[in-house]
Parts: sequence; structure tokens; C-alpha cells
Amino acid sequence: MLTAKLSPSMMCADIFCLADTIRTFERMDIPYLHMDVMDGSFVPNLMLGTDTIRQIRRSTAIPLDIHLMIEEPGEKLEWFAPREGEYVSVHVESTRHLQRVLAKIRSLGARPMVALNPATPLVMIEEVLPDVDAVLVMTVNPGYAGQSMVPGTLEKIRRLRALLDGRGFEGVEIEVDGNVTPENAIRMRAAGANIFVAGTSLLFRPGDMEDHIKLFRRQVG
Repeated sequence: MLTAKLSPSMMCADIFCLADTIRTFERMDIPYLHMDVMDGSFVPNLMLGTDTIRQIRRSTAIPLDIHLMIEEPGEKLEWFAPREGEYVSVHVESTRHLQRVLAKIRSLGARPMVALNPATPLVMIEEVLPDVDAVLVMTVNPGYAGQSMVPGTLEKIRRLRALLDGRGFEGVEIEVDGNVTPENAIRMRAAGANIFVAGTSLLFRPGDMEDHIKLFRRQVG
């Protein structure tokens, strides 16, 4: 089983405490910072523009996990200047030329990830599995924090892990995003996920953030 990792959702962070929050993540060896980019068209919200991403990059060496919830992401990849070791995820629903966009992400030095909304079937990504390092399964409909997990997405994670392993892609990671509570994280891990986007349901909830991270690692790995 692939190593369990946290990817904190920076759209959920308190902007007035952002520097201290990032220092905490560095101290706790958090491997990625999840950057939700929304254009108000592909999803009904606006979030985390290019300037915000540049500023966070300048403030830390933690690699970014850039989630592009935007129309035609292939035309805008350079806006985000992806770096080696960073993930960039694009939605299968957002572009007519998915394989081309994934190849472009890799040509820019980043790690391509394909994302699926809850209602999008796994068959939509079967032809691009050789082109990705990870698959992002949305367990809520994208756009807003604080939603409940969509029923059936746990089984979707199980089927995806079986598909990947059966096709010889055991090293391809599965990221989950949406209502990742401590309890749901355990279930998602058992289903085959190993990267957990942690927002208001896990890290950015009341209490001490370091305690939340330690609890996740005790329970999930």
C-alpha cells in the first residue's frame, strides 16, 4: 500500500495566520500544499489566483499540489509556473484534449494528475492511465468547503484502486478531496486512497492543528 500523505487545502486556511500555518506544516513534514484554483465557470466559486500561488511558493519549499478547476486548463498551465516535484491536476470534464494537457504538464516538469467529479465514471480515464502519476477522486461536488461526502465515492475509490493495480499501475497514487473527516479518512484509506486533501473537516477545524495531524497519522498511517 502506498504511503499515506496529507495535502492541506490552503483555501481553508486563515489568511491572517498563513505564515504561522505554513511553518507548522514544515515542522510537521507535510509533503504537499493543496491549491484550489477555481474560475467561476467550471465550478461556482472563485479561488486562489496566480499571485497567491506565487506568494506561497516564495514562502516555503513544500511542493504544491495544484488543483485546476477551470475551463480549458491546457491554455493556462504556464500561468501557474509548475515546478519539478509538484502535482498539477486537471479535470477530465474540463478539456477536449485530456492526454495533450497531461503531456504538457509533464513537459513543464510537474507530475500530471487527472481529476474526476463524483458523477464521472472511471471509464473516462482508462485511456490516459499511462500518462498520469495520480488520480484525484472528488468525494464532493467541487466548489465549496464543508459539504458531505457523496454516497458511492468510497466504492469508486475501491474500483479505481483495483483498476490501477490490475492494469499494472500500482505506483499511481489516489488522492481524495471532499469531507475528509478523521472517520472518512480511515474508510477512504481502506478503499485504496493515499493522498488526503485536508480542509475544514480535518485540519482547519477547531482545536490544535498539530494534534489533528498526529491523530490522522495514528489512525491512517
